Amino acid sequence: MNVSATNLPVPEPTVTEETKPFWDATAQGKLLLKRCDGCGSFIWYPRGICPACGSLKTSWVEASGKGTIYTFTVNHRGDGAYRGAAPYVLAYVELEEGPRVLTNIVGADPSTLEIGQRVKVVFEDTGAGSALPRYTPDGRP
Repeated sequence: MNVSATNLPVPEPTVTEETKPFWDATAQGKLLLKRCDGCGSFIWYPRGICPACGSLKTSWVEASGKGTIYTFTVNHRGDGAYRGAAPYVLAYVELEEGPRVLTNIVGADPSTLEIGQRVKVVFEDTGAGSALPRYTPDGRP
């Protein structure tokens, strides 16, 4: 496991046949989402069935990597691999495409973050041929 410049652990993902395209794309600095070929819904977390309509026909599409902070918390104590990383931010980010993802907000003083704030994806190398998507303030309205 790597440790990022923000002192957060960067764990190796568990790669499956279903998630391999996602993790391969992160290594190239791209964020992929599944999209249902039947109803058009974006799907998060990566899986082979659409939770909206039950279709088994899904495709990978490149996401914008932009979104807004839906909610967040500042952790002042870390345990396990996160011991010594506090304070760190755990947040749900609502992507422009619709899904909400659980992630870390990095590159910002936690006291400056707000619900509704624009963020963009950044990738932190896992050391295992993939990267972990995290988010940082976008700086645009």
